[in-house]
Amino acid sequence: MAATPGHQPKEDRKHPVDETLPPVKMFTSGLQHVAAMYAGVVAPPMIVGPACGLSPTETAFLMGASLFTAGIATLLQTLGFWKVGAKLPFVNGVSFAGVTPMIAIGKAESPENALPIIFGAVIVAGVLGFVLAPYFSKLVRFFPPVVTGTVITLIGVSLLPVAFNWSQGGNQQAPDYGSLTNIGMAALTLVIVLVLRRVLRGFLQQIAILLGLVAGTLIAIPVGITNFSALTNADLIGFPTPFHFGAPQFNIAAIVSMCIVMLVCMTESTADMLALGKIVDRPADERTIEGGLRADTLGSAISPLFNGFANSAFAQNIGLVAMTKVRSRYVVATSGAILIVLGLCPIAASVISLVPLPVLGGAGIVLFGSVAASGIQTLASAAMEKGENALIVAAAVGIGLIPIAAPEFYHNFPKDMLVVLDSGISTGCLVAIVLNLAFNHFGGTGAGEAGEGVQGAEGAEPAGAESVAPEVAEGVDSEASGAAPEIPRQPDRGKVDDEGEHASSPAH
Repeated sequence: MAATPGHQPKEDRKHPVDETLPPVKMFTSGLQHVAAMYAGVVAPPMIVGPACGLSPTETAFLMGASLFTAGIATLLQTLGFWKVGAKLPFVNGVSFAGVTPMIAIGKAESPENALPIIFGAVIVAGVLGFVLAPYFSKLVRFFPPVVTGTVITLIGVSLLPVAFNWSQGGNQQAPDYGSLTNIGMAALTLVIVLVLRRVLRGFLQQIAILLGLVAGTLIAIPVGITNFSALTNADLIGFPTPFHFGAPQFNIAAIVSMCIVMLVCMTESTADMLALGKIVDRPADERTIEGGLRADTLGSAISPLFNGFANSAFAQNIGLVAMTKVRSRYVVATSGAILIVLGLCPIAASVISLVPLPVLGGAGIVLFGSVAASGIQTLASAAMEKGENALIVAAAVGIGLIPIAAPEFYHNFPKDMLVVLDSGISTGCLVAIVLNLAFNHFGGTGAGEAGEGVQGAEGAEPAGAESVAPEVAEGVDSEASGAAPEIPRQPDRGKVDDEGEHASSPAH
């Protein structure tokens, strides 16, 4: 039977994740992702560079290298090859988890050896992570809604202090930190974004964040908080010369520290992939997570060649996907290409850096809050009234918030443990997994009662099976048992499965 004119047969339609958009929409949507994550990419080298004794010029070189390698890692993640890449709209960049140990290495070693030792450790950690990816991905069966909802909520809540810091100016030592001007600009940008989301329609509504950043930056010029020095001092072309700071060196203590960081990054990336899979209505199954972790770790292993650090998923961009409803991975691949151009063209990178941190902070409140809201909606499917699921969430969220609410809480613990403990996402995730196993899998009085909060083995879907975006989530299947779920095969890429039958690209 012929298809109805104007309607593609279901088997011929692409999933929104695999759709391409018109060039202008592709570029502007990709640029919006870059604007949302730019500060997060350049912040680690800005911190690590001085700690390793680099001059401002060398630190700027390190920032460009981080942009370049983030672009490579993002392309590996979105486009992929062989068994590498989650093939989801996933942005990769320099992980903050490695900042503390890298600073420790910089202080312990001489300036000429610090970065080569860091780069050698990152290479080994990346290779180790690549080898472990197939085994680590099997942990997805232990991420039912009670775990994923908790972790997604913690991702959003953990990112909000970053937005609050940006809103105050970003530099706590600056005299205008927390000034009425900075906070006022953040509030104005927030209002602009909300108004644009309310009054605009179609594609313009999808890029409301980008329009809000542009508007906020233009308003900030007469206010006097826009810094043009980076633009005036930037070079037109600047390739990140391989091993610019010397050949990698391999120090056992540094390698152990960075391997721990890599495991932390893999844990956070797994949670991020589950969250994004729900939002784009393409559940992140074991194969997807394995490919995503391979992209993370391969990107990290390659990164030191071009003077970059370990890369992992950027949670703030998950909020952008949830808010804009633009699910195409090719949009994020475009942002990866833009990042590479920025890394090769310092003057272009400086244009993006014109966005004042207070302006970025105002938009960040919406972005990061969207992630937390997605986590809360996921928890709604976790049968909180059954068994000990509410207790699992309470303990995991409470412990995950410690680094945010009491940053010095673990100050007497060994420094090596702080790599994990200082990440509320990692600690909360581990607590949720352990308690879910204890209460819902390994017998006890809670196992049978909490069954509806755990996805069952027969006919169940992995965590991340339903979209958490309000517009996508239409129903919740809470039927489950206490056993660990089987991991179903993912639908053929490029085709819409039954659950995604009515999904369509928001840009078409």
